[in-house]
Amino acid sequence: MWLTRPFRERATRLFLGILLAALALVTLLNLAVPVGHPLHVSTYAVTLLGKYLSYALLAVAVDLVWGYLGILSLGHGAFFALGGYAMGMYLMRQIGDRGTYGDPVLPDFMVFLDWDSLPWYWLGFDMPWFAFLMVLLAPGLLALVFGFLAFRSRVTGVYLSIITQAMTFALMLAFFRNEMGFGGNNGLTDFRELLGFDLRSDATRLGLFLATGIALALGYVLCRAIVASKLGRVSVACRDAEARARFLGYRVERFQLFVFVVSAMLAGLAGALYVPQVGIINPSEFSPIFSIEVVLWVALGGRATLYGAVIGALLVNYAKTVFTGVMPDAWLFALGGMFVLVTVFLPKGIAGLLCLRLRRRAATSQPTAGEAAT
Repeated sequence: MWLTRPFRERATRLFLGILLAALALVTLLNLAVPVGHPLHVSTYAVTLLGKYLSYALLAVAVDLVWGYLGILSLGHGAFFALGGYAMGMYLMRQIGDRGTYGDPVLPDFMVFLDWDSLPWYWLGFDMPWFAFLMVLLAPGLLALVFGFLAFRSRVTGVYLSIITQAMTFALMLAFFRNEMGFGGNNGLTDFRELLGFDLRSDATRLGLFLATGIALALGYVLCRAIVASKLGRVSVACRDAEARARFLGYRVERFQLFVFVVSAMLAGLAGALYVPQVGIINPSEFSPIFSIEVVLWVALGGRATLYGAVIGALLVNYAKTVFTGVMPDAWLFALGGMFVLVTVFLPKGIAGLLCLRLRRRAATSQPTAGEAAT
């Protein structure tokens, strides 16, 4: 079966082994090591790591379309935010009459703005199965419509990148408006519980961290399965020689559309896992700068590797946490400097450097012809 192919790859087994070991280690250090011990991992650190893992899943989704399809999407922040808003709408409905204004149906911001009824597009979000379905369907449908129009028109290269950036910018402006019914500038926040579990409890925070790690593992396996299949090989052919692939009879736009939609749904899932851990979702997640930053994660880690995207997302966001605390005004300069250094000295990213070192080590460990003869 095509879904089992990734498990035959050494790199996939190594990645999953490291990820699962890290999840187990963090859980052990959080639960078994007492507070105050140097090895104790606090709940705050667990939440921060969970946020990093949701970003890593988003980076894997971007690498799938950029690394293997050749589509530089500068709008994946829109799919991430749509998944986050779908989760946020469910979490807002769970507050009920425990809100500031005590309305059992309307969220607090709607009561404040004198809304008299719940908009039709909020209906159903009190049911978890519907909300979780919309986490995937909302970004997937947007990607389906956008991709169908763009790929059918054969928009490629920098023009497609600009259009994706325009899409996320337009959505950001729309969600900033109070009359849209998504909280305007403040967004959705003050979440209380998820599936009956208190979001402020340490156990729930740890559970969300583990769920995000498992989602990252499953998303990685799914992407590796796509890449290792015939679909993946045709996608790479479309990336390297689209005109030749069309000449051979492949409907390139269909392959592009399928991979683009899968990538968007993974981005939406990442956004849904991000929101309950951070506790807020607002229109800033639609910002084009955020989508560009995601591309930098993938470039730093290494395109067309998937695990490189994870490395880049974890490294850049950890550096962001450190630099914004030490020198907040200079963070963007540090990010730009990292991108310049990688472009000049590591054109294939950190993953490319690791592969080069492994090849050199394997070459030096193999005996020469004279040594083999003796």
